[in-house]
Amino acid sequence: MSGVPEQAPPGMSVAVVIPALNPCAKLAAVLSGLPEQVSGAVVVDDGSGTPVFIDAGQYAVPVEVIRHPVNRGVGAAIVTGYLRARELGYDVAVVMGADDQMDPADMGRLLEPVLDGLASYAKGDRLSHPDCGRVMPASRRFGNCCLTFLTRLFTGLPVMDSQCGYTALRLDCLAALPVARLYPRYGFPNDFLAALSGAGLPVADVVVRPVYRDESSGIRPSVAAFVYPFVIVRSLLTRIVAWSHKFSAGAGS
Repeated sequence: MSGVPEQAPPGMSVAVVIPALNPCAKLAAVLSGLPEQVSGAVVVDDGSGTPVFIDAGQYAVPVEVIRHPVNRGVGAAIVTGYLRARELGYDVAVVMGADDQMDPADMGRLLEPVLDGLASYAKGDRLSHPDCGRVMPASRRFGNCCLTFLTRLFTGLPVMDSQCGYTALRLDCLAALPVARLYPRYGFPNDFLAALSGAGLPVADVVVRPVYRDESSGIRPSVAAFVYPFVIVRSLLTRIVAWSHKFSAGAGS
């Protein structure tokens, strides 16, 4: 028992969660471009040198900014955003980056399996998009393919692009997940998938457009060489912990 209803309730409200670290002007473009499905946004300033300031009145939906006093990692920022969105009464949270590299036109398709009750979590798949070979740098494409293969192996989920951060989550699923122990930094997507797998929550892949502008990768070679292998192996433990969490919740209900 996961504690999540099989059928999605009608009229689910959608919030966007935006983890932000020293964001540039593109954050305003992200907030201005939110599609009509979105009812609100939570921006999580993850210890930026200059605190993120939002003129919330200029956007079509309510925008709230939460600040981490120190940098805790993109995964921790996403979890903070999830928890706040749930407190505010939203049903679904879509994660978008502050760098304007996620096409808002794809959000409707990303939300579809979640809103239809077919999945608890939907994640973008850039690698299957016909533009991927032309748009995504070859080094990133190779790294993503390798990490996706290992994530599939350790989580048992047939995902096609484990590293894509464009995702949609039913927030009632948080009760079924060991949220406090998830990896807080760049390995968060892999750890989160492992937790979903352990909790028995369905995951859907949705093809989305790969968008690359003028940003350099924030992932240092040391992260790729040492941290990711650690996270991939750690994800197996996360999967087991999530399974135990689910079993304990089911026994207590």
